[in-house]
Amino acid sequence: MTQEFADSPRSTVGLEWEIMLADPETGDLVGRAPELLDALEDESAPERHTVTGELLTNTIEVTSGVGESVAHAIGDISNAITAVRAATDPAGVELLSAGSHPFAQWFDQQVTDKSRYHNLIERTQWWGRNMMIWGIHVHVGVEDRDKVFPIINALTAYLPHLQSLSASSPFWAGERTGYASNRALVFQQLPTAGLPWPLHSWADFEGYLEDMVHTGVMADASEVRWDIRPAPRWGTIEVRACDGLSTLTELATVGAFVQVLVEHFSRLLDEGETLPTMPAWFHRENKWRAARYGLEARVIVDADGTQRLLREHLAEIVATLTPVAKDLGCATEFAGVMTILDSGASYERQLAIADASSGDLHAVVHHLIHEFRSGPVAPVV
Repeated sequence: MTQEFADSPRSTVGLEWEIMLADPETGDLVGRAPELLDALEDESAPERHTVTGELLTNTIEVTSGVGESVAHAIGDISNAITAVRAATDPAGVELLSAGSHPFAQWFDQQVTDKSRYHNLIERTQWWGRNMMIWGIHVHVGVEDRDKVFPIINALTAYLPHLQSLSASSPFWAGERTGYASNRALVFQQLPTAGLPWPLHSWADFEGYLEDMVHTGVMADASEVRWDIRPAPRWGTIEVRACDGLSTLTELATVGAFVQVLVEHFSRLLDEGETLPTMPAWFHRENKWRAARYGLEARVIVDADGTQRLLREHLAEIVATLTPVAKDLGCATEFAGVMTILDSGASYERQLAIADASSGDLHAVVHHLIHEFRSGPVAPVV
């Protein structure tokens, strides 16, 4: 099955951010996207950004244009949020983002009235209805499709780092889960979701697609839901493993981290090097450890089974790859990794708020609403 890969300028950036709609008083989710989206979609048509719906009516998604830098893409997202607030503020709707809502129940949510979503729910049933999850997607342009799978295979070793930096789903349907990212383990229940298969070439990917389409698993490449996947339509590698980021600054940080890693691996390929890989069973274990322990995880970092504390390894990566970030013009955003390590990821801030509020998850939601509007806030304990 032939699958074209679009031309894309190298290491350009695109960002997608899924955002919850909530009642400003109760903090519960509200399914009001359909009444807001007609106008928002029309207004965004001439802009670089887009505003669209998602699986559930309690969600909207904002998307950047093709950014020459992370700052360029973040500017688009900022403009999109401004446009959305112009509609949601008068309507009495608040915005927040995290991998999960702390207390909302799946059976109270409505599915957006589109055939693709109804088909997904029909097939996946209870698991599909439980997809009360929000994430971000980072696209990075790749100029040569022969680089795509070597980079994906190398980048997979850094999924626990990305998953932990973005982890923001420690609560699920009113319960404290004990996981930094409960979303990571829920999302992989969907067909074709989870860790990418360790394919070696574009021809391998075309063979995979042919098998999946032939056996009725999916209709086309857009239904590949791996944590990292090729996005043939855009000519990008797309990282989908991250929880919804709670603030714009953290979105910029994770976007920069992905961009720097992709460019780093692309440079190694240009120099004729073979990119490092690890056994699939190490990646599977790393994903679970990062979901469970977040930034406190001890992860496997090479094919020999060497293990490192994630916080220490992240700091070393920042020190090593800052020159690449400077070349890409995202050194400030990339340095935000250290800010997250110092001040805590969203899951840590949410847990601190819950502890300081005697377990009141409404307080956690209002904290997330405030952070989305004002930026990261260190909880007062």
